[in-house]
This record gives sequence, C-alpha cells and structure tokens, in this order.
Amino acid sequence: MRKWSSGRMKGLVATMIAVVLAVTTGSVVAETVVLTGGRILPVSGEPIENGTIVITDGKITAVGAEVDIPFDAIAVDCSGKTIFPGMVLAHTDNGMDVANENLPLTPFVDVYDSIDPSSTFFEDSLRGGVTTINVQQGPGTVVGGMGRIVRPVGLMVEEMTVQTDAGLKIAITPKRGFDSLVQAATLREAFAELDDYVDGLAEKKYDEKLEKDEKKIDVLPAEARKRGRELLKATDFDDKHLNLWRLTKGELDAYVYCGRAMDVARAIDLAKERGFFDRMTLVLGAEAFKAIDVIKQAGRPVILDADLVHNEIDPVTGEEEETFVPSVFAKAGVPFALQVNAGASNGSGQLNFQAARCLRGDVDRETAIAAITTVPAGILGLSDHVGTIAPGRHGNLVVLSGDPLDLTTMVEQVYIDGRKAYDFENDRSLRRLIEGKRADMGVEDGDDAAPSESDDEASESDTETEAAESGDASGESATAEESKKDSSR
Repeated sequence: MRKWSSGRMKGLVATMIAVVLAVTTGSVVAETVVLTGGRILPVSGEPIENGTIVITDGKITAVGAEVDIPFDAIAVDCSGKTIFPGMVLAHTDNGMDVANENLPLTPFVDVYDSIDPSSTFFEDSLRGGVTTINVQQGPGTVVGGMGRIVRPVGLMVEEMTVQTDAGLKIAITPKRGFDSLVQAATLREAFAELDDYVDGLAEKKYDEKLEKDEKKIDVLPAEARKRGRELLKATDFDDKHLNLWRLTKGELDAYVYCGRAMDVARAIDLAKERGFFDRMTLVLGAEAFKAIDVIKQAGRPVILDADLVHNEIDPVTGEEEETFVPSVFAKAGVPFALQVNAGASNGSGQLNFQAARCLRGDVDRETAIAAITTVPAGILGLSDHVGTIAPGRHGNLVVLSGDPLDLTTMVEQVYIDGRKAYDFENDRSLRRLIEGKRADMGVEDGDDAAPSESDDEASESDTETEAAESGDASGESATAEESKKDSSR
C-alpha cells in the first residue's frame, strides 16, 4: 500500500478545502451556456429566427440573431426548436402537505414549514415549463400564513426559495362551515384585536422612552399611543400580530380570494380601510367576472381561477349559459394571470395549455402569452428578473418542440438560472407513458425515432426499451402490454 507523507497529505487536504470554498463562495470561473439556432420568443419583443442566447453565471447576457459566442461556452443546438421564457405561476396552494389550517386566523404561520420539495406538483410544474411558483395557503382560512416564491427544483425548501415573505392570503368568500356574516365578523375581529394590541404596545413604548429620557408623562393616553406608534419596530411584536401589522403598514403583499362577484367590493373596501390596497392582488373565482366593472375601476392585479369557464342556469329561461371568463377580462382591457388545475388529466394542469384555451376563447395571442409570463412576473414583483428573454434577466428558459400555444408542443428542456433542470430525453416516466399510449394506438416501433442514449442506459427491468432495440416480435408485444400497465397506474 502506498504511504503518503504528512506534508503531501496536508497539501491534499488544503487543495480540497480550497476547491470546496471556491465552489461554495462562487469564486470559480462563471459558467457560460449558449442556446443557438432556435426561434426565440422573447415576449418583450419580436420573435428572433435562428437566434442565440448567452447565459453567464445564471443571467442572460446577450440575445439576438448575430451574437458573439464565448470560446469557453457550453453550446446547445436548438435548431428547429422554440425558446420561450420560463413560465410563471402567480398563485397556487399546491406543493404543500396541507393547503389550509384548521384555525380561521393563521397569519403567524409560514408555508416554509409546509412545502414538500418531493411533491409531484413541482415535478409536473418543471415538466410543464414552469420555473417560478408563488405558493400560498388555500382559501380555507380567513387569514392565512406567509407565502413563498420558489423554483420547482431542489432537495430542500432553502434551495428552492426565490423570495421569502411573499405575502398573506385573505379570504372574503366564506370558508367551509362559515357563512358571509361569520367570515366578515372574523375579519373585523382580527383587525380590531390587532388595533388593541398595537395601542397597548405603542403606549408602553412611549412610556419606556419617557423613562429613558427621565421625563414625566406629559400627554393624554391617546396622544401617547400616537407618538408610540412612530417608535414601533418589527422586533417589538409577537408572532401572532407581526405579519398582520406589516400588512397594514403596506410592507407585505395580500392575495385576497373572492370566489363570488359579491366579494369583490368587500375586498376592495377592506384593503383601502386597512392600508394594503396598493399591495393587493385579487384571486378570483369563476363567478367573479360579473364584477368586472368594479375590478377594472380598482386597477389592481387579477389572477383568474383555473376553471376558465363559468356555467349557470338562467333563472328566467332555464337555459344553461356558458361564459369563457378570460375573454370578459380581455375585452374589458384588464390584464390577468392564469392558474392550473394541478393533477388534471385534460391538460389544464399546464400553463401553456391554459393560455392556448384563451386563444380558442377569442383572447388575442399577446394577452394569452402575457398571462403566463409578464403579468404574473409583475404581480410577484419580479418583472426585472423573469417572464421575458432579455439581457439582465435570469436564465430561466424553456426549449419547446414547437409554438408554446400549440397543443401538440412538448417541453424538451428547461433551464433555471442557466442550468439544465429538465430534459425530456431523461424523463423516463413521461416517455414510458407516451410510448404506452402509442402502443395502445397501434403505432409500430419502427415508426419511432432511434432510441436515445438515456434509453440505452436504462435498467435491465426496462423491458419495453430492450424489446424496441431488439425488434423481436414477442418483445414488441411485451412492450405494449407493459406500457398499458404503466399508463393505467
């Protein structure tokens, strides 16, 4: 056995430590990735044919048809593909172990403690080209906890996090077991109790200042509370009241759920009364489109329900009336962001599918694309970071097989901060599902493209890949049968 001298061992250890420090502190040479030859849809400008995107250290540094490629760049050929900004999901209550708490008032909790990085929701989001997600609690609480903006990649919530303190969820529509009266009373009680707490804290703070300055009380209690409020800091508050206080100070965003048209005006009045109107986003149910005039006048951002169609029976004629909700907002000139039906089998679980539905509902292409890129990015305060392809933006990109609003288009690759986070060629679960459906349709293996390298590296138990490579008739039969079992699961 070779023996190492103490000097050589110390040198090796020192080198390893230096490498680790270099990696963790980011002092290594910045990695440059270049996507070439694709059709670029920057959203913020006209499409670029046969374009090039340069990403250095996670940020886009150059975009155009004629761009100098650094000699040390990692080049990715995207010829025949479409490059689109990573899509932005402005609101979801998925990806957590529990979407709602049992208590009606929980402004003191944080979705950080509930987000499950291993949730299939994040896997499906990445597979669908979504790179930025705003996770909020559901509408089953009157006042929910603190939200968080994340990427759909990472083993820990810290790795996933884009932004902490991403706003509170407030529901105007009654939670289960409540009616409108109880819901409204609970909201009023929450803010009234906050007022009492702040008054007491402010008066105490003013008294402490007088004592420190060795002065006597020189004003009435009301004036003492007024002066004391100016002395309050976040560190003076307990967890129960801190986030609500920050909300009323205009320091936090509010995502206010209005499932019905009648809830919209109440939400606006509450926000104006309590000082968070300028930070409010309306999260609307399908029926809320009936309050479109009030919504337009308010001028606040809007997130539509994932169910884009509202059906109801006309009370006079008894006939069913169907309304495509996005078209109502588009015709009124009100920008909106779209949501998804997580886990849905009809395609509504993908943002680009939802945008494609808008086209069918007479919404123009620009508005439909904005609803999954620039509008949600603006709602989250990330317009300078995501939602478009331009220098200075994060390298969050999606490589598509075709147009993003074509229902036959597949997400082939996803880049987050310039690093490849998803590759269809390595997505064995989805590939097996697709191959299974093709087998059900009677598509012969010979009609498929040659197997990828990832298929060659599959385990011996992956019988359908082996059968496809061998071309054996019995293997083809086994492939179809196995694929049917996989798709049925």
